[in-house]
Amino acid sequence: MDDLQHTFQHYEKTFKALADEKRLHLLNLLATSPNDSICVCDLAEDMDMAQSKLSYHLKILLKANLIIQEKKGTWSYYSLNHKEINNVLSEELCCLFRKSNHEIPTNSCSCNS
Repeated sequence: MDDLQHTFQHYEKTFKALADEKRLHLLNLLATSPNDSICVCDLAEDMDMAQSKLSYHLKILLKANLIIQEKKGTWSYYSLNHKEINNVLSEELCCLFRKSNHEIPTNSCSCNS
């Protein structure tokens, strides 16, 4: 039961982080960037947002483990945490909400196998 509770808490934090248009936009910028990471200065420009507001959103995404921060000198660079993003899109989450008696057929989830 503790493992299940921990899993629920983890996804609650994740979905709260994802439930904001600005944070989804940030994730999209990181996902579509030709570079492995983006400087916070470039994110502020791309988002047309004050750095203080941007920092607030980045902090939420960091706490949810959806992005990774790397310091290079005085600047912070951000990239997607692909492992965590893939978990959100994974069968693990799908399987938390499937009926165990296989009443609902689906091709997208291996938990019905």
